[in-house]
Amino acid sequence: MINILIADDHPVVREGLKGIIERASDMKIAGEALNGQEVLQKVAEEEWDVVVLDIGMPGRDGLDILKDLQREKPELPVLMLSMYPEDQVAVRALKAGAAGYMNKETAPKELVNAIRKIHSGGKYVSASLAEKLAASLDEHAQAAPHELLSNREFQVLRLLASGKEAHAIADELFISVKTVRTYRDRILEKLDLKNDVELAHYAIQHRLLG
Repeated sequence: MINILIADDHPVVREGLKGIIERASDMKIAGEALNGQEVLQKVAEEEWDVVVLDIGMPGRDGLDILKDLQREKPELPVLMLSMYPEDQVAVRALKAGAAGYMNKETAPKELVNAIRKIHSGGKYVSASLAEKLAASLDEHAQAAPHELLSNREFQVLRLLASGKEAHAIADELFISVKTVRTYRDRILEKLDLKNDVELAHYAIQHRLLG
């Protein structure tokens, strides 16, 4: 039996995932977490076969939590879930150590297969993402500017573009307002943008807001 920890702050999403998984005879939901801190606590206290982790967690996002999981339990397979377009976030998740990445829209059809695959030691990506990953290996392919941002810069970019103020971002990420502003300045410089309006337009144009 594959013991699974589901981490998502939305009750409706968790119930939906549980409904999908519980139809499989070889796996069960053995625990749930509502935020990153709960994920780390439960992984430290109990043994799990697979963690299904939402990227858009409150506070520290899923990519941050994934880093900690990789440090504490590098052998624990983690399947990242997100509403973000897979070509924008998946590569970051896989580079950070995720065993698989799935857009939530495809979960009803692919979730069980994805869990079985990563539990057996494999990697899971969709067929369309596999094609995009292969194309990205082309030495002549030009990386988009936002792909050169650090994970934290990318996280702040999405929050700024969604309309959040610096103080709200600081509270959510447990960093200072000054640090948020430093990240903002770096992002504007790296993307060659002048202000928050251009930043928001860039995020919408490149489908970074999910």
